[in-house]
Amino acid sequence: MTRRKRSYRSLASLQRDNRVCRACAEEGYPLASLPVLEGHEGQRAMIVGQAPGVVEAEERRPWRGRAGRTLRRWLELDEEEFYGTFYCVSVTRCYPGRHPSGRGDRPATPREIELCRFWLDRELRLLRPAVIVPVGGLATKRVLGISRLDDCIGSRFELGDAFAVPLPHPSGASGWLNSPRNRVRLEAALSLLQKELSRAGVAPVGVRTRTR
Repeated sequence: MTRRKRSYRSLASLQRDNRVCRACAEEGYPLASLPVLEGHEGQRAMIVGQAPGVVEAEERRPWRGRAGRTLRRWLELDEEEFYGTFYCVSVTRCYPGRHPSGRGDRPATPREIELCRFWLDRELRLLRPAVIVPVGGLATKRVLGISRLDDCIGSRFELGDAFAVPLPHPSGASGWLNSPRNRVRLEAALSLLQKELSRAGVAPVGVRTRTR
């Protein structure tokens, strides 16, 4: 049964409850995994994805599939550097399963997104990251309230004491990066992210773009 405290004193206790959360399943949604997240106290940067994929569901670790490899290539980080730098979560924490049509993954419903809102809100209060990186349209809308990638990729946004630098989703499924103009936006976003990570004192050496 899902357990949610009104407040948490540590990320460890919040994560312990989050990892066994079944709030969406209890409302009848056909989830195909338990929650997937990774991170620890003291991390100054957070990546917010959209939802785990099938590989992440199997390994119970974020960004393990093809999209994760592409994201690490953009950032020029190996796995150890990536997970050491970023607290990794997503808008919805469980793999939603395959789409009923058999093509791709099932998108999370607005209700599932709302049920997961609790966890990210409290992580932000406890972690207090200096840099937040929403990845993809759903994450950007959740973190910044902006629906169109064209309106935000290549810019940074102030969120209280933090700065957010959104990135497009690295899966390429949307085709957004097929446009040369959008690849320029991605290069600008990665340059901004490097600066913000450096400002926060968490930038590994060599964070720069490799979009080709």
